[in-house]
Amino acid sequence: MTLSLGLLAAALDLSTDQPDRPITHITADSRQVTPGALFVAYRGVSADGHRFIPAALAAGAAGVVGEEPQSLDVPFLLAPDARRALGLLCAAWEGQPSRAMGVIGVTGTDGKTTTSAFIHSILNAAGLRAGLLTTVNAQIGDRALDTGLHTTTPDAPDLQRYLRQMVEAGSQWAVLETTSHGLSQWRVAGVAYDIAIVTNITHEHLDEHGDYAGYLAAKARLLELLSASERKPGIPRAAILNADDRSFGPLSRFPLPRLLSYGIAAGDVRASAIQHTPGGTKFHARWGDHRGLDVTLAHVGRFNVYNALAAVAAGFLLDLSDEAVQRGLAAAPPVPGRMERIDRGQEFTALVDFAHTPFALQAALETARTLTSGRVLVVFGSAGLRDRQKRRMMGEIAGRLADVVILTAEDPRTEDLAAIIAESEQACRAAGGAPLTEPDRYRAMQLALQQARPGDLVIVCGKGHEQSMCFGETEYPWDDRIALAHALDVHLGRTAAPPPQQLPTFFD
Repeated sequence: MTLSLGLLAAALDLSTDQPDRPITHITADSRQVTPGALFVAYRGVSADGHRFIPAALAAGAAGVVGEEPQSLDVPFLLAPDARRALGLLCAAWEGQPSRAMGVIGVTGTDGKTTTSAFIHSILNAAGLRAGLLTTVNAQIGDRALDTGLHTTTPDAPDLQRYLRQMVEAGSQWAVLETTSHGLSQWRVAGVAYDIAIVTNITHEHLDEHGDYAGYLAAKARLLELLSASERKPGIPRAAILNADDRSFGPLSRFPLPRLLSYGIAAGDVRASAIQHTPGGTKFHARWGDHRGLDVTLAHVGRFNVYNALAAVAAGFLLDLSDEAVQRGLAAAPPVPGRMERIDRGQEFTALVDFAHTPFALQAALETARTLTSGRVLVVFGSAGLRDRQKRRMMGEIAGRLADVVILTAEDPRTEDLAAIIAESEQACRAAGGAPLTEPDRYRAMQLALQQARPGDLVIVCGKGHEQSMCFGETEYPWDDRIALAHALDVHLGRTAAPPPQQLPTFFD
Protein backbone atom coordinates (compact mmCIF):
# COMPACT_ATOMS: atom_id res chain seq x y z
CA MET A 1 0.00 0.00 0.00
CA THR A 2 1.20 3.50 -0.81
CA LEU A 3 -0.27 6.98 -0.45
CA SER A 4 1.02 10.20 -1.88
CA LEU A 5 2.81 12.69 0.34
CA GLY A 6 0.48 15.39 -0.93
CA LEU A 7 -2.59 13.50 0.22
CA LEU A 8 -1.06 12.97 3.65
CA ALA A 9 -0.10 16.65 3.87
CA ALA A 10 -3.73 17.53 3.18
CA ALA A 11 -4.74 15.47 6.24
CA LEU A 12 -2.68 17.94 8.29
CA ASP A 13 -4.17 20.95 6.50
CA LEU A 14 -0.68 21.66 5.22
CA SER A 15 0.17 22.68 1.70
CA THR A 16 3.54 21.89 0.23
CA ASP A 17 5.32 22.98 -2.92
CA GLN A 18 7.82 20.17 -2.51
CA PRO A 19 7.88 17.24 -4.93
CA ASP A 20 5.15 14.69 -4.28
CA ARG A 21 6.35 11.20 -3.47
CA PRO A 22 4.76 7.83 -2.77
CA ILE A 23 4.84 6.89 0.90
CA THR A 24 5.01 3.22 1.87
CA HIS A 25 4.41 3.54 5.65
CA ILE A 26 4.42 6.02 8.55
CA THR A 27 6.50 5.69 11.70
CA ALA A 28 7.91 7.72 14.57
CA ASP A 29 10.57 5.09 15.27
CA SER A 30 13.70 5.51 13.16
CA ARG A 31 14.47 1.81 13.69
CA GLN A 32 11.32 0.92 11.77
CA VAL A 33 12.11 3.07 8.77
CA THR A 34 12.43 1.29 5.44
CA PRO A 35 12.69 2.86 1.97
CA GLY A 36 9.65 5.02 1.23
CA ALA A 37 8.70 5.71 4.87
CA LEU A 38 7.39 9.00 6.20
CA PHE A 39 9.27 9.65 9.44
CA VAL A 40 7.55 11.74 12.13
CA ALA A 41 9.90 13.46 14.60
CA TYR A 42 8.63 14.89 17.87
CA ARG A 43 10.03 15.78 21.26
CA GLY A 44 9.40 12.78 23.49
CA VAL A 45 9.61 12.30 27.24
CA SER A 46 13.17 10.95 27.21
CA ALA A 47 14.39 11.66 23.68
CA ASP A 48 13.95 14.20 20.90
CA GLY A 49 12.94 12.49 17.67
CA HIS A 50 14.61 15.22 15.62
CA ARG A 51 17.95 13.71 16.63
CA PHE A 52 17.07 10.57 14.68
CA ILE A 53 16.24 12.25 11.38
CA PRO A 54 19.70 11.41 9.94
CA ALA A 55 19.22 7.74 10.83
CA ALA A 56 15.77 7.77 9.23
CA LEU A 57 17.16 9.31 6.05
CA ALA A 58 19.99 6.79 5.95
CA ALA A 59 17.37 4.00 6.15
CA GLY A 60 15.51 5.41 3.15
CA ALA A 61 12.86 7.78 4.51
CA ALA A 62 11.07 9.51 1.63
CA GLY A 63 9.82 12.41 3.76
CA VAL A 64 9.94 13.85 7.26
CA VAL A 65 7.41 15.60 9.50
CA GLY A 66 8.78 17.58 12.42
CA GLU A 67 8.36 20.51 14.78
CA GLU A 68 11.67 22.20 13.98
CA PRO A 69 12.52 23.54 10.49
CA GLN A 70 14.90 21.27 8.59
CA SER A 71 16.87 21.61 5.36
CA LEU A 72 16.77 18.12 3.87
CA ASP A 73 17.15 16.36 0.55
CA VAL A 74 13.64 14.90 0.96
CA PRO A 75 10.34 16.75 1.45
CA PHE A 76 9.84 18.13 4.95
CA LEU A 77 6.49 19.09 6.53
CA LEU A 78 6.56 21.49 9.49
CA ALA A 79 3.84 20.71 12.06
CA PRO A 80 3.14 22.70 15.24
CA ASP A 81 2.57 19.44 17.16
CA ALA A 82 4.09 16.36 15.53
CA ARG A 83 2.44 13.96 18.00
CA ARG A 84 -0.95 15.23 16.86
CA ALA A 85 0.26 15.10 13.27
CA LEU A 86 1.14 11.42 13.71
CA GLY A 87 -2.39 10.64 14.85
CA LEU A 88 -3.96 12.51 11.95
CA LEU A 89 -1.58 10.92 9.45
CA CYS A 90 -2.30 7.41 10.71
CA ALA A 91 -6.04 8.04 10.52
CA ALA A 92 -5.65 9.14 6.90
CA TRP A 93 -3.37 6.18 6.15
CA GLU A 94 -6.00 3.71 7.38
CA GLY A 95 -8.80 5.45 5.46
CA GLN A 96 -10.39 7.41 8.34
CA PRO A 97 -12.01 4.32 9.88
CA SER A 98 -13.62 6.11 12.83
CA ARG A 99 -15.78 8.11 10.39
CA ALA A 100 -17.39 4.88 9.16
CA MET A 101 -18.96 3.87 12.51
CA GLY A 102 -20.14 5.30 15.77
CA VAL A 103 -17.38 5.78 18.36
CA ILE A 104 -17.85 5.84 22.13
CA GLY A 105 -14.84 7.00 24.16
CA VAL A 106 -14.59 6.20 27.87
CA THR A 107 -12.08 8.04 30.03
CA GLY A 108 -11.54 8.60 33.75
CA THR A 109 -9.18 7.57 36.53
CA ASP A 110 -11.03 4.41 37.53
CA GLY A 111 -13.63 2.19 35.90
CA LYS A 112 -12.73 2.81 32.26
CA THR A 113 -12.22 -0.83 31.34
CA THR A 114 -15.31 -2.12 33.13
CA THR A 115 -17.54 0.67 31.80
CA SER A 116 -16.29 0.03 28.27
CA ALA A 117 -17.00 -3.69 28.67
CA PHE A 118 -20.52 -2.95 29.98
CA ILE A 119 -21.30 -0.76 26.97
CA HIS A 120 -19.89 -3.32 24.53
CA SER A 121 -22.07 -6.02 26.08
CA ILE A 122 -25.17 -3.82 25.84
CA LEU A 123 -24.52 -3.05 22.17
CA ASN A 124 -24.11 -6.76 21.43
CA ALA A 125 -27.34 -7.55 23.32
CA ALA A 126 -29.10 -4.97 21.15
CA GLY A 127 -27.99 -6.85 18.04
CA LEU A 128 -25.42 -4.25 17.03
CA ARG A 129 -21.96 -5.22 15.81
CA ALA A 130 -19.43 -3.53 18.04
CA GLY A 131 -15.66 -3.55 18.49
CA LEU A 132 -13.97 -2.98 21.83
CA LEU A 133 -10.49 -1.69 22.63
CA THR A 134 -9.34 -1.56 26.27
CA THR A 135 -6.13 -1.88 28.24
CA VAL A 136 -6.97 -5.58 28.62
CA ASN A 137 -7.57 -6.54 24.99
CA ALA A 138 -9.16 -5.70 21.66
CA GLN A 139 -12.31 -7.47 20.52
CA ILE A 140 -12.79 -7.24 16.78
CA GLY A 141 -15.54 -9.35 15.32
CA ASP A 142 -15.06 -12.84 16.76
CA ARG A 143 -11.41 -12.22 17.61
CA ALA A 144 -9.90 -11.22 20.96
CA LEU A 145 -6.42 -9.71 20.61
CA ASP A 146 -3.89 -9.09 23.36
CA THR A 147 -2.93 -5.41 23.32
CA GLY A 148 0.30 -5.77 25.26
CA LEU A 149 1.80 -5.80 28.74
CA HIS A 150 1.87 -2.30 30.25
CA THR A 151 -0.46 -0.86 27.63
CA THR A 152 -2.55 2.28 27.96
CA THR A 153 -4.21 3.60 24.82
CA PRO A 154 -2.20 2.12 21.90
CA ASP A 155 0.03 4.39 19.86
CA ALA A 156 -1.62 6.05 16.90
CA PRO A 157 -0.50 3.53 14.22
CA ASP A 158 -1.83 0.56 16.23
CA LEU A 159 -5.01 2.37 17.29
CA GLN A 160 -5.97 3.33 13.75
CA ARG A 161 -5.15 -0.16 12.51
CA TYR A 162 -7.48 -1.66 15.13
CA LEU A 163 -10.22 0.75 14.05
CA ARG A 164 -9.77 -0.19 10.40
CA GLN A 165 -10.01 -3.87 11.32
CA MET A 166 -13.25 -3.13 13.17
CA VAL A 167 -14.70 -1.52 10.06
CA GLU A 168 -13.57 -4.46 7.94
CA ALA A 169 -15.28 -6.81 10.43
CA GLY A 170 -18.56 -4.94 9.90
CA SER A 171 -18.62 -3.08 13.20
CA GLN A 172 -21.29 -0.43 13.56
CA TRP A 173 -19.78 0.86 16.80
CA ALA A 174 -16.37 1.08 18.42
CA VAL A 175 -15.99 1.39 22.19
CA LEU A 176 -12.58 2.83 23.09
CA GLU A 177 -11.08 3.02 26.55
CA THR A 178 -9.27 6.34 26.24
CA THR A 179 -6.51 7.05 28.76
CA SER A 180 -5.11 10.40 29.84
CA HIS A 181 -1.78 9.47 28.23
CA GLY A 182 -3.61 8.65 25.00
CA LEU A 183 -5.24 12.06 25.14
CA SER A 184 -2.32 14.21 26.31
CA GLN A 185 0.06 12.55 23.83
CA TRP A 186 -2.46 12.87 20.98
CA ARG A 187 -2.55 9.12 20.28
CA VAL A 188 -6.29 9.52 19.61
CA ALA A 189 -5.93 12.46 17.22
CA GLY A 190 -7.97 11.66 14.15
CA VAL A 191 -10.60 9.65 16.06
CA ALA A 192 -14.10 10.95 15.33
CA TYR A 193 -15.81 10.50 18.71
CA ASP A 194 -19.61 10.61 18.95
CA ILE A 195 -20.14 9.91 22.65
CA ALA A 196 -17.64 10.81 25.38
CA ILE A 197 -18.01 9.27 28.86
CA VAL A 198 -16.09 10.32 31.97
CA THR A 199 -16.17 7.93 34.94
CA ASN A 200 -14.34 10.09 37.49
CA ILE A 201 -11.17 12.12 37.81
CA THR A 202 -9.30 11.45 41.04
CA HIS A 203 -5.67 11.45 42.19
CA GLU A 204 -3.49 9.74 39.56
CA HIS A 205 -0.83 10.40 36.91
CA LEU A 206 0.18 13.72 38.46
CA ASP A 207 3.74 12.83 37.48
CA GLU A 208 2.61 13.18 33.86
CA HIS A 209 0.17 16.08 34.23
CA GLY A 210 1.67 18.15 37.05
CA ASP A 211 -1.42 18.69 39.19
CA TYR A 212 -5.13 17.96 39.27
CA ALA A 213 -5.89 20.85 36.92
CA GLY A 214 -3.44 19.47 34.37
CA TYR A 215 -4.90 15.99 34.73
CA LEU A 216 -8.41 17.38 34.32
CA ALA A 217 -7.32 19.25 31.19
CA ALA A 218 -5.88 16.05 29.71
CA LYS A 219 -9.15 14.20 30.27
CA ALA A 220 -11.11 17.16 28.92
CA ARG A 221 -9.36 16.73 25.57
CA LEU A 222 -11.84 13.92 24.92
CA LEU A 223 -14.64 16.48 25.15
CA GLU A 224 -12.75 18.77 22.78
CA LEU A 225 -12.38 15.96 20.27
CA LEU A 226 -16.09 15.18 20.63
CA SER A 227 -17.07 18.78 19.98
CA ALA A 228 -14.75 18.99 16.97
CA SER A 229 -16.04 15.81 15.30
CA GLU A 230 -18.63 16.04 12.54
CA ARG A 231 -22.11 14.60 12.99
CA LYS A 232 -22.66 11.19 11.44
CA PRO A 233 -26.09 10.32 10.03
CA GLY A 234 -28.36 8.74 12.63
CA ILE A 235 -25.77 8.85 15.45
CA PRO A 236 -26.26 11.14 18.48
CA ARG A 237 -23.40 13.24 19.82
CA ALA A 238 -23.17 13.82 23.57
CA ALA A 239 -21.02 13.78 26.68
CA ILE A 240 -22.03 11.56 29.62
CA LEU A 241 -20.56 12.85 32.89
CA ASN A 242 -20.57 11.65 36.52
CA ALA A 243 -22.63 14.22 38.44
CA ASP A 244 -21.35 12.91 41.79
CA ASP A 245 -17.68 13.45 40.89
CA ARG A 246 -15.72 16.65 41.56
CA SER A 247 -14.87 16.81 37.84
CA PHE A 248 -18.51 17.38 36.86
CA GLY A 249 -18.56 21.13 37.47
CA PRO A 250 -15.57 22.11 35.32
CA LEU A 251 -16.27 19.51 32.63
CA SER A 252 -19.93 20.44 32.30
CA ARG A 253 -18.92 24.00 31.41
CA PHE A 254 -17.23 22.86 28.19
CA PRO A 255 -19.13 23.61 24.98
CA LEU A 256 -20.76 20.25 24.28
CA PRO A 257 -23.19 19.08 21.61
CA ARG A 258 -25.33 17.60 24.41
CA LEU A 259 -24.84 16.72 28.08
CA LEU A 260 -26.29 13.73 29.95
CA SER A 261 -25.26 13.12 33.57
CA TYR A 262 -25.49 10.14 35.89
CA GLY A 263 -25.00 9.42 39.56
CA ILE A 264 -26.45 8.16 42.82
CA ALA A 265 -26.82 11.47 44.66
CA ALA A 266 -27.36 13.58 41.53
CA GLY A 267 -27.64 13.32 37.76
CA ASP A 268 -30.13 12.83 34.94
CA VAL A 269 -29.78 9.04 35.17
CA ARG A 270 -29.79 7.87 38.79
CA ALA A 271 -29.52 4.64 40.75
CA SER A 272 -31.78 3.78 43.66
CA ALA A 273 -32.77 0.69 45.65
CA ILE A 274 -29.13 -0.54 45.53
CA GLN A 275 -28.59 -4.04 46.88
CA HIS A 276 -25.10 -5.49 47.38
CA THR A 277 -24.53 -9.23 47.66
CA PRO A 278 -21.37 -11.38 47.51
CA GLY A 279 -22.53 -12.55 44.08
CA GLY A 280 -23.28 -9.18 42.51
CA THR A 281 -25.34 -6.00 42.63
CA LYS A 282 -28.92 -4.95 41.90
CA PHE A 283 -30.35 -1.46 41.52
CA HIS A 284 -33.03 0.56 39.76
CA ALA A 285 -31.90 3.07 37.13
CA ARG A 286 -34.15 5.93 36.13
CA TRP A 287 -33.77 8.71 33.55
CA GLY A 288 -35.86 11.52 35.01
CA ASP A 289 -39.47 11.02 33.96
CA HIS A 290 -38.45 9.33 30.70
CA ARG A 291 -37.89 5.69 31.62
CA GLY A 292 -36.54 3.32 34.24
CA LEU A 293 -35.36 -0.25 34.52
CA ASP A 294 -34.03 -2.78 37.02
CA VAL A 295 -30.38 -3.78 36.68
CA THR A 296 -28.69 -6.98 37.81
CA LEU A 297 -24.89 -7.23 37.70
CA ALA A 298 -22.55 -10.13 38.39
CA HIS A 299 -20.12 -7.46 39.63
CA VAL A 300 -19.68 -6.32 43.21
CA GLY A 301 -19.12 -2.91 44.74
CA ARG A 302 -20.62 0.56 44.77
CA PHE A 303 -18.08 1.65 42.17
CA ASN A 304 -19.61 -0.80 39.71
CA VAL A 305 -22.99 0.86 40.21
CA TYR A 306 -21.40 4.01 38.77
CA ASN A 307 -19.78 2.07 35.92
CA ALA A 308 -23.09 0.44 35.07
CA LEU A 309 -24.97 3.74 35.33
CA ALA A 310 -22.67 5.28 32.72
CA ALA A 311 -23.43 2.33 30.44
CA VAL A 312 -27.19 2.63 31.12
CA ALA A 313 -27.01 6.32 30.22
CA ALA A 314 -25.36 5.38 26.92
CA GLY A 315 -28.09 2.82 26.28
CA PHE A 316 -30.78 5.41 27.00
CA LEU A 317 -29.06 7.95 24.76
CA LEU A 318 -28.96 5.44 21.88
CA ASP A 319 -32.61 4.54 22.54
CA LEU A 320 -31.77 0.89 22.99
CA SER A 321 -34.50 -1.28 24.46
CA ASP A 322 -34.73 -1.83 28.20
CA GLU A 323 -34.36 -5.55 27.56
CA ALA A 324 -31.09 -5.03 25.66
CA VAL A 325 -29.65 -2.86 28.43
CA GLN A 326 -30.70 -5.34 31.11
CA ARG A 327 -29.46 -8.41 29.22
CA GLY A 328 -26.22 -6.72 28.25
CA LEU A 329 -25.36 -5.76 31.82
CA ALA A 330 -26.43 -9.10 33.27
CA ALA A 331 -24.32 -10.95 30.68
CA ALA A 332 -21.24 -8.72 30.94
CA PRO A 333 -18.35 -11.04 31.83
CA PRO A 334 -15.98 -10.21 34.68
CA VAL A 335 -13.10 -8.03 33.58
CA PRO A 336 -9.77 -9.82 34.13
CA GLY A 337 -7.98 -8.60 37.21
CA ARG A 338 -10.94 -6.65 38.61
CA MET A 339 -12.02 -8.17 41.94
CA GLU A 340 -11.09 -11.51 40.36
CA ARG A 341 -11.50 -14.46 42.72
CA ILE A 342 -8.66 -17.00 42.89
CA ASP A 343 -10.16 -20.14 44.37
CA ARG A 344 -7.95 -23.17 45.05
CA GLY A 345 -10.22 -24.62 47.74
CA GLN A 346 -8.83 -22.53 50.59
CA GLU A 347 -10.98 -21.59 53.62
CA PHE A 348 -10.73 -17.87 52.96
CA THR A 349 -11.42 -15.61 49.99
CA ALA A 350 -8.52 -14.55 47.74
CA LEU A 351 -8.92 -11.74 45.20
CA VAL A 352 -6.76 -9.91 42.67
CA ASP A 353 -7.70 -6.33 41.81
CA PHE A 354 -6.20 -3.62 39.61
CA ALA A 355 -6.65 -0.92 42.27
CA HIS A 356 -3.53 1.22 41.92
CA THR A 357 -4.90 4.66 42.80
CA PRO A 358 -6.03 5.99 46.19
CA PHE A 359 -9.70 6.13 45.13
CA ALA A 360 -9.61 2.63 43.65
CA LEU A 361 -7.84 1.15 46.69
CA GLN A 362 -10.41 2.68 49.01
CA ALA A 363 -13.26 1.35 46.84
CA ALA A 364 -11.68 -2.12 46.69
CA LEU A 365 -11.17 -2.32 50.46
CA GLU A 366 -14.65 -1.02 51.21
CA THR A 367 -16.09 -3.62 48.85
CA ALA A 368 -13.88 -6.33 50.34
CA ARG A 369 -15.31 -5.51 53.77
CA THR A 370 -18.81 -6.31 52.50
CA LEU A 371 -17.68 -9.71 51.19
CA THR A 372 -16.43 -11.18 54.46
CA SER A 373 -17.34 -11.37 58.12
CA GLY A 374 -13.66 -11.94 58.87
CA ARG A 375 -10.60 -9.77 58.48
CA VAL A 376 -9.39 -7.99 55.33
CA LEU A 377 -5.70 -8.51 54.46
CA VAL A 378 -4.28 -6.38 51.65
CA VAL A 379 -1.04 -6.68 49.66
CA PHE A 380 -0.05 -3.69 47.53
CA GLY A 381 2.75 -1.35 46.49
CA SER A 382 3.27 1.88 44.55
CA ALA A 383 5.00 2.33 41.23
CA GLY A 384 8.36 4.02 40.82
CA LEU A 385 8.82 7.10 38.63
CA ARG A 386 5.13 7.88 39.04
CA ASP A 387 3.02 10.14 41.23
CA ARG A 388 4.75 10.12 44.62
CA GLN A 389 1.85 11.63 46.56
CA LYS A 390 -0.31 8.55 46.14
CA ARG A 391 2.21 6.41 48.05
CA ARG A 392 1.34 8.27 51.23
CA MET A 393 -2.37 8.44 50.38
CA MET A 394 -2.63 4.71 49.69
CA GLY A 395 -0.70 3.86 52.85
CA GLU A 396 -3.10 5.97 54.90
CA ILE A 397 -6.16 4.36 53.26
CA ALA A 398 -4.85 0.85 53.89
CA GLY A 399 -4.06 1.74 57.51
CA ARG A 400 -7.66 2.84 58.05
CA LEU A 401 -9.55 0.19 56.10
CA ALA A 402 -7.56 -3.07 56.26
CA ASP A 403 -6.86 -5.30 59.23
CA VAL A 404 -3.52 -6.54 57.91
CA VAL A 405 -1.37 -4.53 55.48
CA ILE A 406 1.60 -5.97 53.61
CA LEU A 407 3.63 -3.51 51.52
CA THR A 408 5.60 -4.80 48.56
CA ALA A 409 6.93 -4.08 45.07
CA GLU A 410 4.88 -2.73 42.19
CA ASP A 411 6.97 -1.67 39.19
CA PRO A 412 9.74 0.11 41.12
CA ARG A 413 11.51 0.89 37.83
CA THR A 414 14.75 2.74 38.55
CA GLU A 415 13.70 4.05 41.98
CA ASP A 416 14.85 2.55 45.27
CA LEU A 417 12.19 0.02 46.26
CA ALA A 418 12.86 0.33 49.98
CA ALA A 419 12.34 4.10 49.82
CA ILE A 420 9.02 3.69 47.98
CA ILE A 421 7.76 1.21 50.57
CA ALA A 422 8.92 3.43 53.42
CA GLU A 423 6.68 6.31 52.29
CA SER A 424 3.57 4.12 52.34
CA GLU A 425 4.65 2.47 55.59
CA GLN A 426 5.01 5.77 57.41
CA ALA A 427 1.56 6.95 56.31
CA CYS A 428 0.00 3.60 57.19
CA ARG A 429 1.41 3.73 60.73
CA ALA A 430 0.22 7.33 61.15
CA ALA A 431 -3.30 6.13 60.30
CA GLY A 432 -3.17 3.49 63.01
CA GLY A 433 -2.01 0.54 60.92
CA ALA A 434 0.82 -1.88 61.70
CA PRO A 435 2.09 -2.73 58.20
CA LEU A 436 4.39 -5.60 57.35
CA THR A 437 6.92 -5.10 54.57
CA GLU A 438 8.13 -7.71 52.10
CA PRO A 439 9.79 -6.33 48.94
CA ASP A 440 9.41 -9.62 47.07
CA ARG A 441 5.84 -9.57 45.74
CA TYR A 442 5.47 -13.37 45.65
CA ARG A 443 6.72 -13.72 49.21
CA ALA A 444 4.38 -10.90 50.24
CA MET A 445 1.51 -12.99 48.92
CA GLN A 446 2.78 -15.99 50.85
CA LEU A 447 3.00 -13.88 54.00
CA ALA A 448 -0.62 -12.79 53.59
CA LEU A 449 -1.75 -16.39 53.13
CA GLN A 450 0.13 -17.44 56.27
CA GLN A 451 -1.67 -14.70 58.20
CA ALA A 452 -5.13 -15.56 56.83
CA ARG A 453 -7.69 -17.40 58.94
CA PRO A 454 -10.84 -19.22 57.82
CA GLY A 455 -13.43 -16.66 56.74
CA ASP A 456 -10.88 -13.88 56.07
CA LEU A 457 -10.36 -12.11 52.75
CA VAL A 458 -6.96 -11.59 51.12
CA ILE A 459 -6.84 -9.01 48.32
CA VAL A 460 -3.75 -8.35 46.19
CA CYS A 461 -3.98 -4.91 44.60
CA GLY A 462 -2.17 -2.90 41.97
CA LYS A 463 -1.42 -5.17 39.01
CA GLY A 464 -4.71 -6.82 38.11
CA HIS A 465 -4.60 -8.09 34.52
CA GLU A 466 -1.10 -6.78 33.79
CA GLN A 467 1.42 -9.33 32.62
CA SER A 468 4.73 -7.71 33.47
CA MET A 469 6.53 -5.83 36.22
CA CYS A 470 9.30 -3.33 35.66
CA PHE A 471 12.57 -3.46 37.63
CA GLY A 472 15.20 -1.04 36.41
CA GLU A 473 14.39 -0.62 32.74
CA THR A 474 13.40 -4.25 32.16
CA GLU A 475 9.85 -5.62 31.98
CA TYR A 476 9.79 -9.07 33.58
CA PRO A 477 6.90 -11.47 32.92
CA TRP A 478 4.54 -11.26 35.88
CA ASP A 479 0.84 -11.93 36.48
CA ASP A 480 -0.63 -11.54 39.99
CA ARG A 481 -3.30 -14.13 39.22
CA ILE A 482 -0.75 -16.82 38.31
CA ALA A 483 1.43 -15.92 41.28
CA LEU A 484 -1.42 -15.96 43.80
CA ALA A 485 -2.78 -19.28 42.49
CA HIS A 486 0.68 -20.83 42.83
CA ALA A 487 1.17 -19.36 46.30
CA LEU A 488 -2.17 -20.85 47.34
CA ASP A 489 -1.15 -24.28 46.02
CA VAL A 490 2.07 -24.06 48.04
CA HIS A 491 0.11 -22.89 51.09
CA LEU A 492 -2.26 -25.86 50.76
CA GLY A 493 0.64 -28.30 50.37
CA ARG A 494 -0.16 -29.23 46.80
CA THR A 495 3.20 -28.27 45.35
CA ALA A 496 6.69 -27.37 46.44
CA ALA A 497 7.78 -26.20 43.01
CA PRO A 498 9.15 -22.67 42.65
CA PRO A 499 6.77 -20.11 41.13
CA PRO A 500 6.58 -20.12 37.33
CA GLN A 501 7.47 -16.42 37.20
CA GLN A 502 10.65 -15.00 38.68
CA LEU A 503 11.42 -11.38 39.44
CA PRO A 504 14.88 -10.02 40.29
CA THR A 505 14.23 -10.22 44.04
CA PHE A 506 13.23 -13.90 43.97
CA PHE A 507 15.49 -16.52 45.53
CA ASP A 508 18.19 -14.10 46.62
